[in-house]
Amino acid sequence: MGAIVADGGVGFRVWAPNADEVSVFGEFNDWDTAAHPLTRENDEGYWYGYVEGAKAGQEYKFHLVNGDLELDRNDPYAREVTNSVGNSVIVDPLDFDWEGDDYTLPAHNEIVVYEAHVGSFFAKGDDNGDFAMMAQKLQHVVDLGCNVVQLMPVAEFAGDLSWGYNPAHIFAVESGYGGPRAYREFVKQAHRMGLGVIQDVVYNHFGPSDLDLWQFDGWQENDKGGIYFYNDHRSSTPWGDTRPDYGRAEVRRFIHDNALMWLREFHVDGLRYDMTPYMRSVDATGFDIIDGWTLQSWINRDIREQFPDALLIAEDMHSNPLVTGFDHDGAGYHSQWDPNFVHPVRKALREYDDAHRSIDDIADALTFTYDGDAFRRVVYTESHDEVANGKARVVAEVQPGDQQGWFAQKRSTLGAALVMTAPGIPMLFQGQEFLQGDWFRDDVPLDWHLRREHHGIVQLYADLITLRRNLFGESRGLQGQGINVFHRNEGAKVLAFQRWYDHGVGDDVVVVANFSGEARDDYRIGLPTGGRWELKLNSDATLYSDDFGDHPSGDLHGVDEGLDGFGSSATLTVAPYSVLIYSYAG
Repeated sequence: MGAIVADGGVGFRVWAPNADEVSVFGEFNDWDTAAHPLTRENDEGYWYGYVEGAKAGQEYKFHLVNGDLELDRNDPYAREVTNSVGNSVIVDPLDFDWEGDDYTLPAHNEIVVYEAHVGSFFAKGDDNGDFAMMAQKLQHVVDLGCNVVQLMPVAEFAGDLSWGYNPAHIFAVESGYGGPRAYREFVKQAHRMGLGVIQDVVYNHFGPSDLDLWQFDGWQENDKGGIYFYNDHRSSTPWGDTRPDYGRAEVRRFIHDNALMWLREFHVDGLRYDMTPYMRSVDATGFDIIDGWTLQSWINRDIREQFPDALLIAEDMHSNPLVTGFDHDGAGYHSQWDPNFVHPVRKALREYDDAHRSIDDIADALTFTYDGDAFRRVVYTESHDEVANGKARVVAEVQPGDQQGWFAQKRSTLGAALVMTAPGIPMLFQGQEFLQGDWFRDDVPLDWHLRREHHGIVQLYADLITLRRNLFGESRGLQGQGINVFHRNEGAKVLAFQRWYDHGVGDDVVVVANFSGEARDDYRIGLPTGGRWELKLNSDATLYSDDFGDHPSGDLHGVDEGLDGFGSSATLTVAPYSVLIYSYAG
């Protein structure tokens, strides 16, 4: 479909079942709408024509005639547009040297995701960021220890500033970010640096503005969107009457082709689907649009077969195990954003009064799984959704008047420690590692000076990620399925849990978290086994912040005094709003 580059010219194919005539016009024929008519191929409404001498880089459009209507439309499959209201551009997706790129995504239990927005990540002054600017700063993500970058949508959207969740041309890469070639360069460089790339895609609606798909060939019912959209009550979404018609074969193929394009042509390593409940339901509560559900399953099945190393993530937020199920009823995602973690943990972090923090709720957040598989969920305290739309960064919700103050530092890093030690695929959102404040906006750049000012907090995140990825072979348990929350003290607001992969030295990990503003001195907890437990991280260390207390903590040596269901125990000191992480040393 679209512009098909061949030796000596370009073929053009478009779906317009209600058109009486279709032609292609552009720079190759001086924009003459009559010069190159297309031929109707079949009763399904496909039109095709070949233009000798046309070549990559030239601009074009389709001219459609439907009765008295004459319509100039961009190519729905255009890989590039000059801008959201401009012209389509012929692109040869094979005309790029990947230089042997053969990157493979790590196993799911080894992944740490860094979610980012191209337009605000490295913006300078009044300029909007782009792929080249972002690539210049990828070393920061590598140094932090994350091994996957998840980009908010990069499909062409209206204007130059956007989160990206208003796609006008889903096959075209945003011109303001540099277009398709710049994106390929970005992915190639990320792979060279050991970073996977997951692309956010939006199929629950299109547009709603700058949308050439709207009444594309002139047909519509009920004054709605025409061939690409539902033309009845199912069209309604929170973003306008712009839900695609998932029951129409040609629209299903259109979305299916788009999903596969990102992996085939751009070498991305996975997809994150935006707000999937609105694909299966008008109001996101049920399954009244079953075609939207089966479409997801079809796409995901084909991706699993053709790209077995890819990672498929859903934003469903309804705790439905069918989302990550792959039997005849499942949608086939590998993992899904988990509300059972982010909501109770954020609630605990932002509570003003320690008495209102529920240790049981935190324990439940740590242990929740989908069908018993910890890595079928993505865990986080910040995402683009959690830090905007009436909500703010954790540091802003904890301490609005001093977003880099002691309380903000302590409780935001307490949350980060839970993210990195909980079972699941951990995710950070850009800037949280250096206490970026306020709320997320697409026209406000990250405060990169905070990275220097709070270099210790950045180091804390890096140390947490080092342990999560078991880079020194001493914390393999953090990559395992096993978790046992063996100590819950609602009065003291202390919680302790064990993590393991296979058990043993360098595998078993114990995490102790203090959710109160008081230090707990000479505090006794049980230990899964006797022997020595090496302290690997104390989040209160002054190494991480001059504001921290550096409460004395060291290795633990289990004694034969039973507690918490174990035969051994030890005493420790844990600072306010702090975490201690221990590894079993034998």
